[in-house]
Amino acid sequence: MVESSREMPTSSDRNSAPEPATTGHSWDGIEEYNKPLPKWWLYVLYATIVWSIGYYVFYPSWPWANGYLRGVLGYNQRVELEQTMVAAREAQGALLASIDAAELPEIQADPDLRTFAVAGGKTAFADNCAPCHGPGGGGQVGYPSLADDDWIWGGSLEEIHQTLLYGVRFGHDESRISEMPAFGAMLERAEINAVAEYVLSLSGQDHDAAMVEEGSAVFADNCAACHGEKGDGIRELGAPSLADSIWLYGGDKNSIVRQVTQPRHGVMPAWIDRLDPVTIKMLTVYVHSLGGGE
Repeated sequence: MVESSREMPTSSDRNSAPEPATTGHSWDGIEEYNKPLPKWWLYVLYATIVWSIGYYVFYPSWPWANGYLRGVLGYNQRVELEQTMVAAREAQGALLASIDAAELPEIQADPDLRTFAVAGGKTAFADNCAPCHGPGGGGQVGYPSLADDDWIWGGSLEEIHQTLLYGVRFGHDESRISEMPAFGAMLERAEINAVAEYVLSLSGQDHDAAMVEEGSAVFADNCAACHGEKGDGIRELGAPSLADSIWLYGGDKNSIVRQVTQPRHGVMPAWIDRLDPVTIKMLTVYVHSLGGGE
C-alpha cells in the first residue's frame, strides 16, 4: 500500500495552534472572541446612516414643537394626493359630461362611455346598494337578485332607471307601488293550503296533487288578476312570477303559506334626492350589465 503524504494533525499540533484573539471580556470563565463584522456589512451600515441624515434634511421627518421638520424640498404627500385627484377629475370631466348629456341607449352603445359608466356604477353600487342586494347584485331573502333574468318591474335600461330614481313603496309620488292583500283575513286555512300546493305545482316542486284542483280555483278567483292566469307575473302591477324557481321570501310551502297569509312588502329608497343624475345613470348601466338586463 501507498501511504498518503498528508499526515493527520496530532493532539500536540492542535494544542500548539495560536489562540484566537479575544476582546478581553470574560463572564464566568467564558471569554468573548474578537470577530469583527465583514467590511462590506459595515460600509452598508455607514451608507444607510448617511442616507438617513440626508433624508432628514430634504424630506419631512421629526415632530417639532410647532409641527414637524418639513425638509428643504417642502415635500407633502397631501399636496401630491390633491394634485393627483385634481388631475383625475379633469380627466373624468369630459366623460362625466358626455354621460350627463347622453341618453341611456347612447351610453350603452358607446364602448368608452359604457366602460366608464360600468366602472363608476360598480363603485356607487358598493357604497349604496350592496348592503341590501349583496355584492355583485346576488340578492338575499327579501332583496331581489339583480344578476338574473327575473324582474318584478322589468329589466330594460329605462325600467331600471325608473326604479332607481323613485324607488319602491318609498312614499315618493313616482315610486313604484304594489301591495299583496293579507289573505289570512279573507280565505279559510284549507283554501290557503290548497292554493299553496297549486303554487308549488306551478314552479315544478313536489306538491299534493289531490289539492291542486281546489288550489287552482282559489288562485283563479284571488291571485290570477295580479300574477296572471298561469302565475307568470304581471310587471305592470309589480306582481312576480310564481312559475319559476326564483323566490323573494322563500319557495317552500311554509314560506308560501306565510306570504299568502300575511305578506311582507319590501321598500327601496328613491335615489333621485340622494345621488346626482350622472351617478344614477352609471348605476343603471352597471345593474343592466350584471347579467339579467333586457
